[in-house]
Amino acid sequence: MAALLLLLFSAGALFLSSDAQEAYNQLPETYRKGVDLALEKLNSHVGIQHHFLFFRSVSKSDIEPGFDVSYIYHHFYLKATKCAKGTVDSASCQFRNDRPLIDCAICYKMFGGEIEQEPKPYVHCVHKPALTEEMKTTRVNHCNMLGYSSGSPTLLASTRTK
Repeated sequence: MAALLLLLFSAGALFLSSDAQEAYNQLPETYRKGVDLALEKLNSHVGIQHHFLFFRSVSKSDIEPGFDVSYIYHHFYLKATKCAKGTVDSASCQFRNDRPLIDCAICYKMFGGEIEQEPKPYVHCVHKPALTEEMKTTRVNHCNMLGYSSGSPTLLASTRTK
């Protein structure tokens, strides 16, 4: 009986931990690369102690003017896990519910499936309770100006992918 309970508990833990990465795995590759960039920036901060994973998208848009170029905007949440910062294999990391979400907005240019260094990708992440309307406006303005004056419409005016 104890072995059966242990087996059920193990299967449940595996299901919950795989659920944490399912949302990330369902993102298109172009958006996953942006999430990875945001996580890299987040983990470079000394004050971050937990391992974070992608939680869910709030909004996303892209413009593809042609020639294998695309401009990406992605607004999403990251959520702390029970794993320590620097965890390499996050397959067993479960989300914590006692920490605020991190609200991220990122915009960048892609060419040939890779994030371009020019114009410099814009990454803005902040704990959700600290996000102000002024910060939201700054994000939108920055992404609309961020070298995307290539004659194409503004990124946030695009509603192709939502």
